[in-house]
Amino acid sequence: MTTPTKSNSNLIPMLIIGAMFFIFGFVTWINGVLIPFMKTINELTDTQSYLVASASYIAFVVMALPSSYLLKKVGYKKGMSIGLILMAVGALVFIPAAEARTYWMFLAGIFIQGTGMTLLQTAANPYITILGPIESGAKRIAMMGIANKVAGSLGSIVFGALLLSGIDDIKDKVSTVSSDEKMQLLDTMANSVVVPYIIMAVVLFLFGLLVLRAPLPELEGDHDEEVAEGETAKTSIFQFPHLWLGVLTLFVYVGAEVIAGDSIIAYGLSLGIPADEASKFTSFTLGAMVFMYALGVFLIPKYLSQGLALRISAVLGVIFSVCILLTTGFTSVLFVAALGIANALVWPAVWPLTLHGLGKFTKTASALLVMAISGGAIIPPLYGRLVDSGKHELIASGISEAEAMASSANSSYWILLPCYIIILYYAVWGHKLGFKKK
Repeated sequence: MTTPTKSNSNLIPMLIIGAMFFIFGFVTWINGVLIPFMKTINELTDTQSYLVASASYIAFVVMALPSSYLLKKVGYKKGMSIGLILMAVGALVFIPAAEARTYWMFLAGIFIQGTGMTLLQTAANPYITILGPIESGAKRIAMMGIANKVAGSLGSIVFGALLLSGIDDIKDKVSTVSSDEKMQLLDTMANSVVVPYIIMAVVLFLFGLLVLRAPLPELEGDHDEEVAEGETAKTSIFQFPHLWLGVLTLFVYVGAEVIAGDSIIAYGLSLGIPADEASKFTSFTLGAMVFMYALGVFLIPKYLSQGLALRISAVLGVIFSVCILLTTGFTSVLFVAALGIANALVWPAVWPLTLHGLGKFTKTASALLVMAISGGAIIPPLYGRLVDSGKHELIASGISEAEAMASSANSSYWILLPCYIIILYYAVWGHKLGFKKK
């Protein structure tokens, strides 16, 4: 691997990759706003509404390996440019979707944006990981995470104000007005996405063109041909058990992270908290993550190893999940937000721990890790399904719908516990499997 020796030579590439993380952070984390928005305008169940997250994250399963292939053909700069333009196209699909108020069209637009983000993720994560020493990979990814989550917090606040303003009044009115008036109210609310998504499409398209002229050097192919010390006998990617456990770890982590960020607004609304307050809750989670990212940049690797950071994160995840289940009201909302503290350093730590020792298999492994982002497509809808089924059972037992919704939304957070237990296993033992003890 040819690695730049001077920090100045890394600065511009890091800034450009940071811009990539900012963009897909902004686009990804507005899903927390879109879930209650789509639920209202399309009159969906909780399970159906969480398909907003699924449509975005399932793209990482379908498109990760094709993205890896495309990057090998066209290079990182062109690949990132194509990804940004695809995201712009996905944003434009929201316009006819809003006009028709058709849920599958919204999901199609989100999937197209997810495809573009898959290209960006497949390029950006291995790039920043191997841009310097592997021991400090988590530090560099944590720096990218700050950009990602600041953008996500900004996106959730801006789009929360634009899309969820007045949603409580609309939900009250649609249950009392005539069918024609109801359709008019929902159509007006749906059209509120048009201007924001036109602006988003223009910005993404222009940035996609600018990336083509950016001074971003292509990664040398040398690292693909290297074989790490002690791994010379490896002939197949299936001979790296720590890689496959790393993929599983990222799968459950992304699912847990998406639940923490995307469910918190809907959870707050279920507790009777006004929409103008609840719409800011995703920014609480992301603010906690930014704080931990900054701490990680300072501590890793000088004071804190990547493995220890991952162990601490997993333990905090278990503790906060239990606290959610044992509390109610706004206190439980704060514990959902506190999951941002537990989640922040998982992604930065898992990537370098998993890519360590893979040599020529690094690019294929990176594509597999990106595919693990599909956890965000599968685990959140399972949470939504638990909420739906629990709510119906409680209503059948005589509890009011509002109380049943709040109680079921709270108790369904148990799904986070097995996710953090798997992360803890990887942090303590899993990342060492397949390596000879020195």
